[in-house]
Amino acid sequence: MTPTPPRSPEQFIADFYTRFTAAALNTDNDPAEVIDRFHTPDAVQVADGIRIDRDRLIAHLRPVRKNLREYRFEVHEAVAQGDRIAARMTIHATMRTTGPVTTEVFLFGEFTQDGRMRRLEQLTRAA
Repeated sequence: MTPTPPRSPEQFIADFYTRFTAAALNTDNDPAEVIDRFHTPDAVQVADGIRIDRDRLIAHLRPVRKNLREYRFEVHEAVAQGDRIAARMTIHATMRTTGPVTTEVFLFGEFTQDGRMRRLEQLTRAA
C-alpha cells in the first residue's frame, strides 16, 4: 500500500476554510463548538488591523450564517514551514443582500499539528 502524500500548503488552506465555513453555516452546529473545532482556545486573528479573539469569532458566526449564501476559496499560492503558513487567496462569495463579493486575502498563520488555527494575521482588499 502506498502512503497518502501529505497535503500541499495550498490544499491545507483551501480545506481549512471550506470545512470551517461549511461547519459555521450549519445551523445545527453550536457556534462555540465550531470555533473550538477549528481554533485553539487562545486563538487570535488580526484582520485588517482588527483583533478578533475567541468570543468575537463566535459572535461573528451569527451574521455569517444570516448573510452568506455561496462561497468558494481559490488559493493561488501558499508556503509552509513547520507550524507556520503564508498564503494568497481569493474568496468568492454571494451575500444575501449585496450579491457577489470577491476579496483577495494575504495571510500569515500558525496552526497546530491537528490543523487548528492558533494565530492568523491577514490583509484583505476588494478584488
